[in-house]
Amino acid sequence: MIQGPVRKGMVYRIAMLAGCLALFGPTAPTEASPARIAVFLVAFSPTDKKPQEFLYGLREAGHFEGRDVTVDWVSAKGDYDRVPQLVAELVRRKPDVIVVENTIAARALKQNTSSIPIVMAVIADPVGTGLVASLAHPGANITGLSMMTNELTIKRLQLLKEVVPSVARVAVVWNPRHPWHAKVLEDLKAAAPSMSIDLSFVSVSTPEEIAPAFGSIRRTRAQAVYAIEDTLLFVHRAEVLELASKARLPVIHGQREFAQAGGLLSYGVELGHLFRRSAWYVDKILKGTKPEDLPVEQPREFELFVNLTTARALGLTVPQAVLLAADEVFQ
Repeated sequence: MIQGPVRKGMVYRIAMLAGCLALFGPTAPTEASPARIAVFLVAFSPTDKKPQEFLYGLREAGHFEGRDVTVDWVSAKGDYDRVPQLVAELVRRKPDVIVVENTIAARALKQNTSSIPIVMAVIADPVGTGLVASLAHPGANITGLSMMTNELTIKRLQLLKEVVPSVARVAVVWNPRHPWHAKVLEDLKAAAPSMSIDLSFVSVSTPEEIAPAFGSIRRTRAQAVYAIEDTLLFVHRAEVLELASKARLPVIHGQREFAQAGGLLSYGVELGHLFRRSAWYVDKILKGTKPEDLPVEQPREFELFVNLTTARALGLTVPQAVLLAADEVFQ
């Protein structure tokens, strides 16, 4: 009668096998760690509506925060002086992809890492500032979207002339710290004579220089202000527009927020769309595509905003053609 001992031996061997599996192999498949995405902001806060569009773009691409990706928001809170330290700290954390919203921050990131993929969400002139070799072949570890700002420069001056036909002297407020502002000045200088406009240039690189800048503008007897897009002016737009209002000067800018807050006109790219589209680049990179193989995109749609209340306060009549072309009229 040997059946009993055989059954006991079989039970023993099965128990030993189960123990080995428990020690040396998983009993269930493990999930991969979420991809780590960092979003570096300078002008915006992480809670602002426009950068939040990035999360919608991720969901459209099939990525959900907390499930297969984590998103680390980093903000310089409008202070360029904080950028170098924040960039160094971020690169040390080695995220899988970095999305960046500002040209100065993008340049700092490129100088600090040649291995972490960088996606440009809101960058004015990536070729002219040396961030990429070309739009079609960006090269290295950086790609994304261009705001096409240089191409819009002349159009804004034309719009100002259309709304204020008598304007002959325009003060251009620019930031010498910004790497692409010099190119904008060149474009404006080339275009202004054909519109019978004389330009004066006033630099602002710190918040403390904003009020004195308007003293300089008044001394030039300027009839309007062209404010070049910049984090400093964007963050302090309330002060800029208050000073312009006191001097009875119409202001043109690239972003909706300026017209909404009291500027006469704004004409540019919808930044929320760029943030949303940047998620497409992140998706491609997470799936294995190299940044150098993803061409830089340029926007195809632009937005015009008019503040009719400001126009009336300045005694200006906005042409009907401009009002009809506007995406929104504030009044």
